[in-house]
Amino acid sequence: MEVLEALRERRSIRSYLNMPIEHEKLSRVLEAARISPTAKNRQEWKFIVVKDEEVKGRLLPAVNGRKFVVEAPVIIVACATESSFVMPCGQPAYTVDLSIAMSYMILEAQELGLGTCWIGGFSEKQVKEILEIPENVRVVAMTPLGYPAERPNAKPRKALEEIVCYDKYK
Repeated sequence: MEVLEALRERRSIRSYLNMPIEHEKLSRVLEAARISPTAKNRQEWKFIVVKDEEVKGRLLPAVNGRKFVVEAPVIIVACATESSFVMPCGQPAYTVDLSIAMSYMILEAQELGLGTCWIGGFSEKQVKEILEIPENVRVVAMTPLGYPAERPNAKPRKALEEIVCYDKYK
């Protein structure tokens, strides 16, 4: 599968088959995160792979009751182990670094026939309590991971001419 094809075919999946994910496929998704770029190659992150049904069930209130998140075979929680480094452009590196890593994982999952859904609507405090994440670590994003039980249609996208400028902002 070509990258652009994976990008075009990827959908946010909100229904998963009750099938375990093969260890090799899960490892490949995590490897995609490991090799993704970070500011100054700092790699200040941890990825928590949640498989335990009891733990997933406890996460339900933390993800605002979104059952599809906890019904997936796996939930990946992306954490920043350091949050003080700010890039010269003024952006905190950890949010950018983990966004890139999550994107890489999502694309690898797509290639492997797995579904994901970027989750940013969660209670960081509750997630940290449930997963015993230290206070100084930030939870940036999460995604359920599993075999899709649905095939949503593509959402409309703006035309390239609406979102691209050349040489200056117009």
